Amino acid sequence: MKRYIVVLFVLISFSLSGCANSNLNKAQTGALGGAAGGALIGQIIGHNTEATLIGMAVGTMIGYIVGNEMDKYDREQLNHVYARGVSGSTAAWINPDTGNQYQVTPQPAYTGPGNRICRKAEIMAVIDGKQEKTYATACRRNDGHWEIQN
Repeated sequence: MKRYIVVLFVLISFSLSGCANSNLNKAQTGALGGAAGGALIGQIIGHNTEATLIGMAVGTMIGYIVGNEMDKYDREQLNHVYARGVSGSTAAWINPDTGNQYQVTPQPAYTGPGNRICRKAEIMAVIDGKQEKTYATACRRNDGHWEIQN
């Protein structure tokens, strides 16, 4: 009976990971799906709670890494626009893994808090078929990468 409860929990978790809150980033969503899948595999292989928990831990780690890599491409593209984009000119790309589309129009650089170079940008995105428009400000870190400000 215990086995069926664990399997049911894993299946429900896996189902819910597909409906994960849109505020989760891809790394977090990947970790959630990986945890559910890893727990299921652990239960199938080990037939006990310990194997299920080990499978869940390994699945979480692998899912997070895969999800984070999916986000990495878009972060690199956005960083490139902030670093080298011509003010007022729109840069566009399509993520080859997700199909998400982005159009980013950076504004002129200025000196922001902490004497850091900052830029604002208008970001148009089509994610899962839904168009979204947002404005973001990023400031350059000491390592040269741009960090989105909240």
